[in-house]
Amino acid sequence: MKTLTKDEAWALLREYNEGEFHLRHAKTVGCVMRYFAETEGYADEAGFWETVGILHDLDFEKYPEEHCRKSQEIMRERGLDERLIRATASHGYGITVDIKPEHKMEKLLFASDELTGLIGAAALMRPSKSVSDMELKSLKKKYKDRKFAAGVDRAVIEEGAGMLGWELDELLEKTLSAMKAAEEEINAD
Repeated sequence: MKTLTKDEAWALLREYNEGEFHLRHAKTVGCVMRYFAETEGYADEAGFWETVGILHDLDFEKYPEEHCRKSQEIMRERGLDERLIRATASHGYGITVDIKPEHKMEKLLFASDELTGLIGAAALMRPSKSVSDMELKSLKKKYKDRKFAAGVDRAVIEEGAGMLGWELDELLEKTLSAMKAAEEEINAD
């Protein structure tokens, strides 16, 4: 089974995604997953975790009705590693697939995918347009306002925190820290 480098993952993603929003989201989640690998004791797998983050929504732009199912087909046709296929698909658990996140990486992807969108939206509302000066208190206020970033499924975020055995605040704080650490890379062209 084949694994992919970051550049190969990015090239594959670009075959199925053109929209700036989807590409930025893939980069963000990839960076967040790399950060989590490095801070949660999996530094030797940081590249793989980043690849999972980059490819987690591989099929979403072209095949939204088959999300997390079509991506498995695409990756299997290319002979990609089953760990990669499973991990990327598991973030759709309970929504589009029945692949329950089991590995810590899968749980982190499940928990942080939606949350990165909320944090990104909150950053855009700030005068700085940045997460660098965002504090947990401010993020929690946006999180609690169900009208803000209404498309973000907070139940998924909370379920993910539970899977990890973390309080919601811990997930919010760690994901915010991950996005702060990667902000320059995320914003680079």
